[in-house]
Amino acid sequence: SNIDPGAVEAAITPRTRAIIPVHLGGLPADMDAIIQIAGRHGLTVIEDCAHAHGAAYKGRRVGSIGHMAMFSFQASKNLNSGEGGIVLTSDDELAARLWSIHNCGRRPGRAWYEHFLLGGNNRLSEFQGAILHAQWERFEEQAEAREENGKYLAECLARIPGIYPQVRNADCTRHGYHLFSFRIDPAEFGIPRKIFLEALAAEGIPAAAAYPVPLYRQPVFEELLFGPYTGYRNARPDLDYRKTSCPNCETISFTQGMWLEHRLLLGSRQDMDDIAGAIAKIHENRDRLAKP
Repeated sequence: SNIDPGAVEAAITPRTRAIIPVHLGGLPADMDAIIQIAGRHGLTVIEDCAHAHGAAYKGRRVGSIGHMAMFSFQASKNLNSGEGGIVLTSDDELAARLWSIHNCGRRPGRAWYEHFLLGGNNRLSEFQGAILHAQWERFEEQAEAREENGKYLAECLARIPGIYPQVRNADCTRHGYHLFSFRIDPAEFGIPRKIFLEALAAEGIPAAAAYPVPLYRQPVFEELLFGPYTGYRNARPDLDYRKTSCPNCETISFTQGMWLEHRLLLGSRQDMDDIAGAIAKIHENRDRLAKP
């Protein structure tokens, strides 16, 4: 369903400094467990809310639970300004440092040309801010539509053999539904994911495979093209990401995972029935699709 807190705690080493739970697709992670783990080990919790605008965990909005949180406003997101994002924190010291980092290393109240750390110009423009502000007028209505349609579609798809919607825990009081995620069992359908997606597209339903490459399989990690490995002395010489294996992640990425984009959930109840009907039709005709 989402990140496994038990696996997180098992992965902690003396070098660990923070836990970054990702509310993947808009589904809140198990924040109570993660906060408890972080407390036991003296770690900072940074919520990745890039997919989770408006999502809530036990009635509390995500982004307000960890020590810090970030939301993305990139063009594909439920709330967007073309590019950019925001960082939230209730820690005054962190807030001041974050302000400085994104504002060329300046400090509030100090001279414009005084710089106290190496920061960049990562500020949204007023124009982008105006675009974001205007979207608030309809955001809640859209979020509720996604919530209602997402729940209904998950119920419909769960009745189709070999289709498994993302598991929604009771702690999720509102799903962000940036993505409607589900899995296909290729053995049940007798066809690979690629053929399933082609058949779904032929029915007029746009869907996509999940992230095709796990993070640790990206060249920047496999070839150690980052941080301490570009010349610093504190790198671990024994670390080889090419030997890393996360079986659940690889199953989702390579063979089973797929999603529908959030805009589809702004449709009507009939649209949800059409999506479910198209997938049911593929299942009914799976033997024909399996023929070479």
